[in-house]
Amino acid sequence: MSQPPAQDIRPYPSALPTADDAPLTPSKSQRKRDAHAVQALGVQLVALSVAQLARLDLPEALHEAVVAAQRMHSHGARTRQMQYIGKLMRQLEPSVLSHIRAALTSRQAVTPRPQP
Repeated sequence: MSQPPAQDIRPYPSALPTADDAPLTPSKSQRKRDAHAVQALGVQLVALSVAQLARLDLPEALHEAVVAAQRMHSHGARTRQMQYIGKLMRQLEPSVLSHIRAALTSRQAVTPRPQP
C-alpha cells in the first residue's frame, strides 16, 4: 500500500504586508486607473494647438504620435492612435509625466481646439 501524500504544513502568505516584506505592486484596478489617467492626459495633448504643443518639449516619438492623431479624422483610426499615445506615455518616466501634467495645468492649455 502506498502512503497518502504528505500535506504541506507551511502557512499561507498573509494578504497584508509585514515589515520584512517587499512593498506590494499596485493592484490591477490601480494600474487601470493610472492607465486611464494617462489616457486622459493624452486626450488633452491632442486637443492642444500646434503652438501650444511645441512649447511642451515632448519626447520625439510622443510628439509625432500626437501630431498624427490631430490629423486623423476616422473614428477608428483616431481611437487606435489614442491607445498608442497612452502606451507611449505609460512607458515614460514618472518625472517626464509629471512635467507634462504641470505644464498643462500651469498654462491652462487644456482648452480644446475646434474639431473639423
